[in-house]
Amino acid sequence: MKINNVGMTGVNPYNLQANKTGNIKESKVKSSDKVEISSAAKEMQQSSPFLAARQAKVDELKIQIEKGNYKLNAQATAKGLIDFYRK
Repeated sequence: MKINNVGMTGVNPYNLQANKTGNIKESKVKSSDKVEISSAAKEMQQSSPFLAARQAKVDELKIQIEKGNYKLNAQATAKGLIDFYRK
């Protein structure tokens, strides 16, 4: 019984696959994402009234901790954690 050459002869399928993956990598390198933030959004981030109030609280707590006057209310902390995770 003789088997004739059927299909593609003289073609290495691994080379074909390597060429396909190489082309995909090249096309991914060419494309890039770009994000632009408007000047109004930048201004809103910098002039937030909450930042100043929050920084004042943090500074006050730092001073209390350094002096040793800060008293932790364990019940209030536990209640806050429980309320947070029950939502």
